[in-house]
Amino acid sequence: MSGNSMSIPGPKRKRSTKLLIWAAAILFALVIILIIAYPFMIYSPSPEAEAALKSDELVAVSIQKDGFRFEPAAIQQPNVIFYPGGLVEPASYAPIARNLAEAGHRVYIASMPLHLAFTGQNRADTFISEHLNESFVIGGHSLGGVFASRYAAEHTDQLNGVFFLRAYADKAGNLADSDLSVLQITASNDGVLNWENWGKGKQFMPSHTEYVKIEGGNHAQFGSYGAQKGDKPAALSPEEQLEQVSAELLGWMIGIK
Repeated sequence: MSGNSMSIPGPKRKRSTKLLIWAAAILFALVIILIIAYPFMIYSPSPEAEAALKSDELVAVSIQKDGFRFEPAAIQQPNVIFYPGGLVEPASYAPIARNLAEAGHRVYIASMPLHLAFTGQNRADTFISEHLNESFVIGGHSLGGVFASRYAAEHTDQLNGVFFLRAYADKAGNLADSDLSVLQITASNDGVLNWENWGKGKQFMPSHTEYVKIEGGNHAQFGSYGAQKGDKPAALSPEEQLEQVSAELLGWMIGIK
């Protein structure tokens, strides 16, 4: 049998080539659609969040390679590292960062590639390296909290606490055997949180975890970027929820040095 007898017949080869061309064309079209649609999927900071980015005599705000830094005039420990929720611009968390900074805590808000925390899980390395001899807590909102806990699970010797805003730990971010201080804050009107998965996530939390629920709060008001798809209306104003969440975080950090 000659070598040529095993070659693909002309019609089949043409069909295969056409299929590859069509597949490439479809993939290209999907990429173009994603590029066009992606900016409309991002949650942008509210005017109030934009205003919170302005420096004053109490807090100096600066933009770094890996995020924002809120530097208080008078600093106390611990420093705070914040991972944003999925598809949320980091500036949307400027109001809560400013509240913590005005109380004396240096705050970093990480910026994530594509606004997704799993693309920048180790962003905290940059911030911790600035002040190696100081204490740090890390946490985040929604998806950001999940990947903050994963970072914490791998760097327990560099951190003093972890906080979750409408978030929970998973197996990869297991903190069950950790002696880190842990705070978990949820909101009663959160329509985005999968409460069943949140409950399952308790197995990955240490027994000394503090649990707080903001009555009347919702998912989006942990940040400041407007309404979020799938969320429930809040019974609190954004300012009221911000103040309650800030107070819980500040109270929790009193015991962390």
